[in-house]
Amino acid sequence: MAAKTNNPIEDYGVIGDLHTVALISTDVSIDFLCLPEFDSPTVFAALLDPVKGGAFSITPLLERSRRKQMYVPDTNILTTRHLSERAIAEVIDYMPIDTTGDRRRVIRTVRAIKGEITFLLQCCPRFDYGRKAHSCRRIDERAIEFASEEGCVPPLRLVGGVPLQTKGTDVEITFVLKAGQETSFLLECGICGGPTAAVDEEIMSQSFTATSTFWRDWVAKSKYKGRWREAVTRSALVLKLLTSRKYGSIIAAPTFGLPERPGGGRNWDYRYIWMRDAAFMLYAFMRLGYTEEARQSMLWLKNRMSTDGKDGPLQVMYRVNGDENLDEVTLEHLAGYQKSAPVRIGNAASRQLQLDIYGEVMDAVYLATKYGDGPSYNAWKNVCDLVNWVGQNWTRPDEGIWEVRGGRREFLHSRVMCWVAVDRALRLAEKRSLPAPVYDWQVLRTTIYENIFESFWNEDMQSFVAYRGTDFVDASALLMPLVRFISPIDPRWLGTMKRIEADLTEDALVYRYTSRAAGMDGLEGTEGTFTACSFGISSASRAHISLRRRVCCSSAC
Repeated sequence: MAAKTNNPIEDYGVIGDLHTVALISTDVSIDFLCLPEFDSPTVFAALLDPVKGGAFSITPLLERSRRKQMYVPDTNILTTRHLSERAIAEVIDYMPIDTTGDRRRVIRTVRAIKGEITFLLQCCPRFDYGRKAHSCRRIDERAIEFASEEGCVPPLRLVGGVPLQTKGTDVEITFVLKAGQETSFLLECGICGGPTAAVDEEIMSQSFTATSTFWRDWVAKSKYKGRWREAVTRSALVLKLLTSRKYGSIIAAPTFGLPERPGGGRNWDYRYIWMRDAAFMLYAFMRLGYTEEARQSMLWLKNRMSTDGKDGPLQVMYRVNGDENLDEVTLEHLAGYQKSAPVRIGNAASRQLQLDIYGEVMDAVYLATKYGDGPSYNAWKNVCDLVNWVGQNWTRPDEGIWEVRGGRREFLHSRVMCWVAVDRALRLAEKRSLPAPVYDWQVLRTTIYENIFESFWNEDMQSFVAYRGTDFVDASALLMPLVRFISPIDPRWLGTMKRIEADLTEDALVYRYTSRAAGMDGLEGTEGTFTACSFGISSASRAHISLRRRVCCSSAC
């Protein structure tokens, strides 16, 4: 495989089939792909190591070309163009949606829009995160099969619209297209023997149309009518890509090993389902009108609530299929994204105690039943067990929303979300006339509420603090008015907002916490800004402005 250089993460588009995703750079290289599922080992991981990771590239050999990448509107079909003075090359990438079986397919259609263009194709899989050797065998002139020597994943088959040649255990060819010509390549996983798939123009056209129709039909179900339709639709398409068609679960991100700062060591594996993230995304689907996705995600969450562990009825995160085993391992042989080592798979935070997840999950249950069907008898019993567990454990120190590794503390956000858990259960019991120890829960809700104001308010700072006994704030406080714990015009909240703006904001971006909190997280290096927190401060500000306007209008009336 020819030496590659790391592309910046912003130079990647993403395609997927609701089982896994592939990241494709503007130089038309698949640099990241796990097979057959989101959390399976990689077969391409040049994103994390250009030499050892493996990639599947189709490079137009053009001098001084400009690169442009875009999606076919309202789809997850990616188009990459290379434009030079004498020629224009185009590669269309997508993964067909397989509704009947377990095949994973990537289709790459290559076109010469203008001029005569030579393309270099290199397909260099590296199985099991680059840890396993592989062999390749020729099936026929246009089909090559790759197989791990230890059978760690199903074999891969590359089928071309032009003859293929091997180079060692990889495939490398050059081919020429003239203006108006095109050819396609199919990379397929999940096959064992059987006939070679055809990649002629008619079959590829049918596959493209079917994939495009699937995504456009899905987008058409959205109920969003606002001014930001294009941005909202693209975000919804990404959320859908992160949703498992097989299990109904929603992963936090498709990647692992990407640092918070280039060169840093805070590199985690996010290919799993965080309970809080799943709850947030479920709410997004409901607001957009995607009731089936919300229903499947809610069912997945409810199934997790029926388990019981030493630290409560919920684990912080799970695998796509609900498995609880996420042992953390360091891949010492990979250099890391832009030399950001170590590269980790698995996630040790799965064994942490994070009390806030009970609030997020209960908020999701409340919203799902508010806009959908009521809970079953067993589901409501699980809810009652969960709230009763919160009542017995809400004072415990935990690792909190930021998953710190510097020891457990009594975090403000964890307390607030314990209050949310009890509050939403009470609301649900009232709205659905469900049996519950209402008086006990009301007392519990009041006790948590008073404890937060007594134990987490710093009079000298005029702000709530990140955890009990400290003198700094963290960005999780931005959620306090959004979960309706405190009014956005309460003087104590306004003081906290002012402190966050002064201590955690850089330009328009927000840090989770300051460098003064280094001892809290137990990690080396420094934090990068956090996009979700940046949106959070904007949302909190809008809530404040909106309520002020309503108060002013009421006063005027």
